[in-house]
Amino acid sequence: MDSRPPALNVVERLETAEQLKLTGEYAQALAILEQLLVEDPENVSALEEVADNELRLEHFQRAEAAAQQAIVLDAQSYTGHYILGFLRSQEEQWGKALTHLQEANKLKPNNAEILRCLGWALFHGGKRAQGIVTLERSVNLDHTNPLALCDLGIAYLQVRNIVKAKSLFQRTLDLDPENERARECVQAVQRLEESMHKTRAQSM
Repeated sequence: MDSRPPALNVVERLETAEQLKLTGEYAQALAILEQLLVEDPENVSALEEVADNELRLEHFQRAEAAAQQAIVLDAQSYTGHYILGFLRSQEEQWGKALTHLQEANKLKPNNAEILRCLGWALFHGGKRAQGIVTLERSVNLDHTNPLALCDLGIAYLQVRNIVKAKSLFQRTLDLDPENERARECVQAVQRLEESMHKTRAQSM
C-alpha cells in the first residue's frame, strides 16, 4: 500500500515553501521541504527547492548535494543543472559550468536567469562574443534585472565598449540606486575615461 501523502497536500506544501522563499524566509521554507523529503526522499521538486534555498543562504555544499541528488533522480532537472553550473561559475571552473548551464538552457530555453549565468560563463570561458549575445538575450527577457544589466555592462567594459557599459551601469542604478557593484563599476568607467583622456592628451 502506498503510504505517501496525497499529491494535493504535497503540491500545497511546495507552493507554501515557494512563497516563503520569495519573501526571503529560507529557513522556514527549508523546514517544509525537508519534511517532504523525509516522507518521500525521491521528491525531485522538493530537492530542487532545497538546493535553491540553500544557494540563497550561501550554503553551497548543501545546495550542491541537493542539486546532484535531483539530477540523479531526474536527468531532466534543469534546476539541478543550473545550480551546479552556477556553483562551478563561482569557482571559475568555466568548462564545468558551461556543461551544466548549456544542459539547463537546453532543458529550459529562454529562461532569463539561466541565460545570464550561461552568458557570464561563456564570456569568461573565452567565448566573448557568444557570451555578450547570450547576456543580451537575458536582458531582453528581463530588462529590469540589475544582476543581468551589471553582468552585461562588465562584459562590455572588458571589451572596451565604454559607452555601452556606462549606459548599462546607469540603468542598473536607476533600478537599484543602492547597488554597490554598479557604483563600483561606474567609478571604474570614470577612471578608465580619465586614463584614456590623459593618454590622448600626451599623444597630441
